[in-house]
Amino acid sequence: MQARTFLLLLQLAGLGRCLLRDDLQAAGVTAFYPGGSGYDAASQTFNRRYTFKPAAVAFPTSSRQVSDAVKAGAVNNLKVVARSGGHNYIANGLGGKDGSLVLDLSQLKKITFDSATNTALIEPGNRLGDIALALNEHGRAIPHGRCTYVGVGGHAAGGGFGFISRMWGLNLDVVKAAEIVLPNGTITTVSSDQNPDLYWGIRGAASSFGIITALTFTTYPVPTSSVIFRYGWVFDIDGATNAFESFQNFVDKGIPAELGGELVITRGPSTGRVGVEFFGAYWGPLSSFNATVAPYLATQPSPTSQTISSGNWLEGLEVLLYGALNTSTAPDPLDTFYAKSIMSPEAEPITKDAARSFFTYLANEGFASNTSWFVEIELYGGSNSAINRVPFDATAFAHRDTRFNFQLYASSSNSAPPYPASGFTFVDGMASSIISEMPHDWDYGAYINYPDDRLQDWERLYYGAHWSRLTALKRSVDPQDVYGFPLSVEE
Repeated sequence: MQARTFLLLLQLAGLGRCLLRDDLQAAGVTAFYPGGSGYDAASQTFNRRYTFKPAAVAFPTSSRQVSDAVKAGAVNNLKVVARSGGHNYIANGLGGKDGSLVLDLSQLKKITFDSATNTALIEPGNRLGDIALALNEHGRAIPHGRCTYVGVGGHAAGGGFGFISRMWGLNLDVVKAAEIVLPNGTITTVSSDQNPDLYWGIRGAASSFGIITALTFTTYPVPTSSVIFRYGWVFDIDGATNAFESFQNFVDKGIPAELGGELVITRGPSTGRVGVEFFGAYWGPLSSFNATVAPYLATQPSPTSQTISSGNWLEGLEVLLYGALNTSTAPDPLDTFYAKSIMSPEAEPITKDAARSFFTYLANEGFASNTSWFVEIELYGGSNSAINRVPFDATAFAHRDTRFNFQLYASSSNSAPPYPASGFTFVDGMASSIISEMPHDWDYGAYINYPDDRLQDWERLYYGAHWSRLTALKRSVDPQDVYGFPLSVEE
């Protein structure tokens, strides 16, 4: 009896694939299916810790084809997900599990600049490096992250932090309008005037409500100058704790919006020590740079390493960004890793005890770990931050009071599978070394663009006080949960 049931399920699965294939073919949508040529390459993950098997990976070339593909997925009772650049940390761009219909948006790569409004219409298949190059041709730019291969669709969906965000905001903050495909296949526009509830929701949780097929961005004139800097030290636990405490104080003491960056923590040369780097960008003239960072440097010993590069906007990006600006010139690097995030609120600074606990853990457990790891303490807040000037309820992004976003990241030693079990324990320990020393009601959060599918209480940590409004919107827009994946908004 069990054998016959299993055989029937296999037959039904095969029938489902045939029906999906027929529907996509009828819509003219190119797709790859399990067992077929091209499928393995199409279903490759950025984080090779995951090996999901989608029902199909489709490559639509227009919003109409996206609409037809969404309808095909829904009628075949499949979850449908979009993949922009494919860099989701838990492979949600492949559905986050087996059996989803993946719509790869890499063929939607139009970029159109409107000089009358200084806005840019950008399709989601574009990577950040290519966008920077295209907009620079018009002397314009938008805020975005450092990794050039990241696709703008996913980047804007959940946040989009970069070293210019303190001056211009997150990537989602400059989304003026978007064309999206709803779960029923309807193509619609969202903006402050059209579908304002959806416009609110897509700026912080877009993937749960619609597939973005075009984004209209407000652009800014490129800065006339840039300074990209790195100051490095090797510290013992006391020195690292002081470096962080001094940084936390420094960023609240009148720093200009033009200053952005982070502290980067890496393995030290011996037990009890860590590398600490103050890495950032100053979007102002070199002549005023030294005075801007001097108050922090005065609290630290002389750096053991130091690099300062000045130039125009594009020259600054070439030094700052990770990966080729022209992403067609080199392959997209892959990794095997586990990551978490902690967003610390400005109203509740990291205590000295929590900082010491954190650096004690990194200096000892970090030296012993068999992973390749780093921590980025990204500066969101501080004086004059554009991120935190946006009212809390203006967008679905729930962490407008953030001072730092800690990205806790550990790769396998050679960036290839298998991932060591100890890596999970190590990264979890990074987070708990801070959280356990803060008050039990500490109101910290987590960043949905650094997703962790092992995280407890993720609804609160990722979406905060916006969760109830988001679930109501989900109930209205996607009651069948067509756009469902791990950590998505649930009704």
